[in-house]
Amino acid sequence: MKMIQPNCRVQFAAEDIDFILSVLGTRIGNQDGLVRLLTDEESRDQILDDPALLHALLERGGCLRVSTHFYFYILVRQVFLRSDLKDRPVADYVAELLAEFARTEQTRCVVPGQANPLDYFFDMLAALQTADDRTSFQIRVHIGNHSLFLSGVFPERIRARAEQKGFPDLKYYEALGRSQYRAASDHRLAQRYELSVILQTLSERFETTRRALNDISERLFSLGDNSHAVEMLLNSKVS
Repeated sequence: MKMIQPNCRVQFAAEDIDFILSVLGTRIGNQDGLVRLLTDEESRDQILDDPALLHALLERGGCLRVSTHFYFYILVRQVFLRSDLKDRPVADYVAELLAEFARTEQTRCVVPGQANPLDYFFDMLAALQTADDRTSFQIRVHIGNHSLFLSGVFPERIRARAEQKGFPDLKYYEALGRSQYRAASDHRLAQRYELSVILQTLSERFETTRRALNDISERLFSLGDNSHAVEMLLNSKVS
């Protein structure tokens, strides 16, 4: 399991620089000037908070040439601001989570000593009973992340499955994610990874965070031809 860190704001690709210049160039100047501004934390965050970047991302659609880290951060940050989630590191963490979980292989819970990944929440919770200290922390963070990812990106699928087949509903995901983020935030490794405040915030405001992600879920993934793959992903994660 990869430990997610709030790193989107420090992973700029050349395409991201070009995109920012194309949107804000008249105010910023040339590429060298922008690069200097982005190396300063305060000026960088002010630039990334400019609503014009979000509008350009949404208006240009299929013509976009930006990194996934940049794309997710801008969308998540602006949506979170509208939901009164103002902590930049939290937005950065969730954006990084989406960038990682957009790749299916990153959604799997791989535990040392286990022959196969743990694909059910039930199995992950059971694994906590015998896991060592580090693995326990990683599993709890993974459950929190996965609960937020599924309930944030696929809420309608979860609602439909709960109504039609009796599967867990959104309240289940919220309760599970909230409890595991809270337990992880109190762990000694949360301080080592500088995640204590982020995990605590996600625990306390899980529903608000989930609803904010619901607002942009249609822009993150197209379910059309991939509906079967999405259904298999959901089938493997709830029990």
